[in-house]
Amino acid sequence: MDTGSPGQDLGIRDEVIKKACSLSVRAHQAAEKSFLVEKIRGSPSQFIFAFSGSWTSGEGSARDGKARAFGETEVNLGMFPSLWSIGNDITAKVNEAFMRRFLEIVEKSTLHSEVEKAMSGSKPIIFAGHSSGGPIAIYAAIWVLEEYKRSKRSLAHGPFCLTFGSPLTTDRIFCHAVRREEWSDRFVHFVMIHDIVPRILLAPLSSTKEFLEQILPYFISTSTHHRADSIDKVKLTALFDNVMRNASCAASHAACILMGSTNMLLDTMTKFVELSPYRPCGKYVFCTRNGRLVVMKNPDAVFQLLFYSLQLVSESEVQQTAVASLLAHLAYEDGLDKSLDMRNAVHLESLRELPLSSDDTTDIATKTIDATLNDLNLSARARLCLRAAGESEKQKDDNQMKIEHKMVTIRNILSDLEGYRTMCETRGMGYFDAFKEQKYEDDFKANVKRLELGGIWDEVIEMLKRDELPDKFEAEETWVELGTRFRQLVEPLDIANYYRHLKNEDTGPYMTKGRPKRYKYTQRWREHAEQLPRGTCGASCFWADVEELTLASANPSNEQQALDLAKKLKEWHSKGEVKKDAFLKETALVKWWRTLPDNYEAKSSIKVLIES
Repeated sequence: MDTGSPGQDLGIRDEVIKKACSLSVRAHQAAEKSFLVEKIRGSPSQFIFAFSGSWTSGEGSARDGKARAFGETEVNLGMFPSLWSIGNDITAKVNEAFMRRFLEIVEKSTLHSEVEKAMSGSKPIIFAGHSSGGPIAIYAAIWVLEEYKRSKRSLAHGPFCLTFGSPLTTDRIFCHAVRREEWSDRFVHFVMIHDIVPRILLAPLSSTKEFLEQILPYFISTSTHHRADSIDKVKLTALFDNVMRNASCAASHAACILMGSTNMLLDTMTKFVELSPYRPCGKYVFCTRNGRLVVMKNPDAVFQLLFYSLQLVSESEVQQTAVASLLAHLAYEDGLDKSLDMRNAVHLESLRELPLSSDDTTDIATKTIDATLNDLNLSARARLCLRAAGESEKQKDDNQMKIEHKMVTIRNILSDLEGYRTMCETRGMGYFDAFKEQKYEDDFKANVKRLELGGIWDEVIEMLKRDELPDKFEAEETWVELGTRFRQLVEPLDIANYYRHLKNEDTGPYMTKGRPKRYKYTQRWREHAEQLPRGTCGASCFWADVEELTLASANPSNEQQALDLAKKLKEWHSKGEVKKDAFLKETALVKWWRTLPDNYEAKSSIKVLIES
């Protein structure tokens, strides 16, 4: 727990936060302009790009006409190549309408040129947005971060994103990818605890559209009188009640998962009640009524806080709270100025140790945390949910430590298999072919080691599938390198075993029907880490192509397939990924090569490799 100015922890000066908020509110009220830009002088000088966003009755509807309750769509991986779960191969989702708005701004405005100008001068860039301008700022920041990654530029002057009362418009995979790429600290979201807008997309669009059409004018009005006196309180109350009921379902479902519930009712409920896919991403700063700023970066805890911090004391307060929830959305500029000037920020980090109730402790730190939780209106149940979020994060770290203890075992077995490969070569046999024939005791021992390694890696993959490892795991250089070494050394043995036992006759080709996930995952890790096209790191499984081409040697269409394989072999051999033992006299590769007609271009291409 730290107290003081939030800027000290966020890496942004308080005066910059104030300026970004002020410019964001102005941009949102000036809807005729897609964004405003302002230069802040200092050391170094900074550029703030504030987006206007858009609230229309069609916001969030699907362009392709498909019925999606929350208006979500997959991101374009060509533009945002980092926004996916690498091993699980799941693409992140965002709100389609807000993404469409962002793409229109990039295409039709001067944003691209102005951002490039700021980047060329190594000037720090801050993307900001109030209300519906927030999602645009988020997508813009990711857009620039992707460019930094592509060009391998230092993030010393990389972009930041500040939002104020932004709705949730990114899903769990989006958050996972941002945390994996270590961009999370560059996104800071300020939320008034009674503001309804950050929660509004937790309700289906169809259930909020009618109410939003009546209430939207208040989001962009500059008249305080118009805001306060002309609100249809009945419709606003209905909107508030609908959003919070849906938020309750989503938060309760998420809490059950955090607490490890195995109740089958969880799966049953999601079949009847569609839950919002949107989740928090980045750091959140909650602004309480008394001016305290509460900083939190655990996304699961933030999600619970969005629900529990806006609870009613009694049903009689619902209309009053509903009106207050709209007015809070319009009070960021003044409210944040006062809160920042008070320099009373608390950073909630040790979630597992949060007190469940007020007690008579004399410890100042505990008293401060307890007072903070009271400011957030958190009940004992809410505090338990925050604890569960902290415990879940700790469990993921513990899981990684457990599998890292097996690294020595993995490396030792890989070294043994490299020795086996050398031994095969001294016999004049290829590694793949010797293992497939299983003539000697060493071949049997190699098979035992293959199975042992497969079991260890399958355990890792299962943890990833169940989201039981930290988000950064798949991008850690040590695991990417170890996974690549494992795949290149062990997958040929799996392929040999597959075709030795004729599994292709029952199951189908190895590449389409039999390839284990442990190889698919580790291949994608490397391709992502090195920013390579998907499917280009397949040197470990070319033996499967050789086996299939051998089985279908009479097929005329094999000429192009043979040529494709020959080109890949040439490339992989030049990189050292296909070893020389693959081209020994009696390997399956050379035997297949001998069957190729002399007029096949692949024949001459592979001949060069054999002779070399």
